[in-house]
Amino acid sequence: MKRLLRRAPAPSLAFALAFGLTGLTAQAGDQELGPLLAALRAVGPEGAANEAAAAAWKDLAGAPASALPTVLQALDGANPLAQNWLRAAAGTITDRALAAGQPLPLDALTSFLQDTTHAPGARVLAWDVIRTADAPRAEGLTMGFLEDPAADLRRPGVTRLLEQAGALLASKQKDQAADVTEKAFRAARDEDQITLAVDQLKELGRSPDVAGHLGLLLEWKLLAPFSNAQRTGFDTPLPPEEKLDLAASYPLPDGTMITWQPFRSTDLYGQIDFNKPYGLIKEVVGFAATTYDAPEARDAELRIGTGNAWKVWLNDRLLFGRDEYHRGSRLDQYSLPIRLEKGPNTILVKLCQNEQTETWTVDWRFQLRLCDSTGTALAAAPAQ
Repeated sequence: MKRLLRRAPAPSLAFALAFGLTGLTAQAGDQELGPLLAALRAVGPEGAANEAAAAAWKDLAGAPASALPTVLQALDGANPLAQNWLRAAAGTITDRALAAGQPLPLDALTSFLQDTTHAPGARVLAWDVIRTADAPRAEGLTMGFLEDPAADLRRPGVTRLLEQAGALLASKQKDQAADVTEKAFRAARDEDQITLAVDQLKELGRSPDVAGHLGLLLEWKLLAPFSNAQRTGFDTPLPPEEKLDLAASYPLPDGTMITWQPFRSTDLYGQIDFNKPYGLIKEVVGFAATTYDAPEARDAELRIGTGNAWKVWLNDRLLFGRDEYHRGSRLDQYSLPIRLEKGPNTILVKLCQNEQTETWTVDWRFQLRLCDSTGTALAAAPAQ
C-alpha cells in the first residue's frame, strides 16, 4: 500500500482535508488492514507507539469504503487513544467516499450496528455513517433502539416518542399522550430527556418512579456535624472513615454527642439533603451510610452528583473524592466503576460544607445511584 504522508496526522477530518486524503482511491482487503489496525490499537500514553500509528493511519485513511466495518470492529476493546485514531480513519474514509459519490457498505454497517456485542462507541459511529448516507434507512431503525445498551442510540427514539406525545396532547388525547410519554420515560437514560418526560407526566397527572428508574438510593443513615473549619475536614480522617459503626456515638468539642439518624429521601430525584435534619449550617462535615444487597457479584457503576466536597467508600475502600465547592450539581456528575460483592455492600459518603454564606452556597446534599455501564438501574433502593 502506498505510503502517503510523512507527518503524523491529527485525528480529525480537518487534517484529512488539508492534506488531500479525501481524494484517495487505494484498495485494501482485511488481510492488509490487520497490521494497520494493530498498530493503531497499540497506541498508549506518553506517545507510546505513536510513530508507528501515524504511519499506519496514513495508509488506513486511504482504504476503500468497504473497509469501514473492519475499521469499526477494531474499536472493540481499544483504549481511548487508539479509539481516537480509529474514529478519525473511519471519518476520513466515509467523507472521501461520499465526496466521490461512491457507495458505502450500508448493509454490512447495519448488521454491525444491530450487533450489541460491539463497543457502544463503534455502533454509534456506524449509526452516524448510516444516517449521513441514507437518512430514511436510519429513520427506519430508530425505534428498534429503545432498549439498546448504548444510551446514545436510544436518544433519537425517545425524542420521537416525546414528539408523538406532544402531538397527542395537542389533539387533547391525554391518556394516549401519557402512555407514550411513559414509554419514553422508561427508555430514556439521559437527564434532559428524563426531565422532559417526568415534567410531562406530572402535567398529565401521573407520578413516575424516578428513583426506581434510575436506581437512586433513598434510605441512609446520617451523622453530622463534624468541623470543617478552614476547610480542614476534607483531609482530616474522622471516626466513620476509620471504622464504620452505625451504633456509635461521637463527642463534639462543645460536649455534644452525635449519633447516626435515619433519613429517607422524598425528593423526586433522590437528593440526600443534610440541611433537612441539621439546618443551614456552614463549615461542617457530614457522613451518610447505606447498604446495598447485591443478588450476585458483578461489575457496576456508582454515580454521584453534588456541589459539595465529597469522598465515597465502597466496602471500606476509598473510591474517589473531590475537594471543591459549589460548582453546580447534576445527575451522574461523577461515574465510578465498581465491583459489587454478592450480599451486603456498604457505601459511605463524606460531604463537606464550606464557609461561604451566599444564598447559592447553602446546598449540602448529594444524590447517588447504582447502575450498569449503560445507565440502567440495578435497584430502586438499598436493602436495610
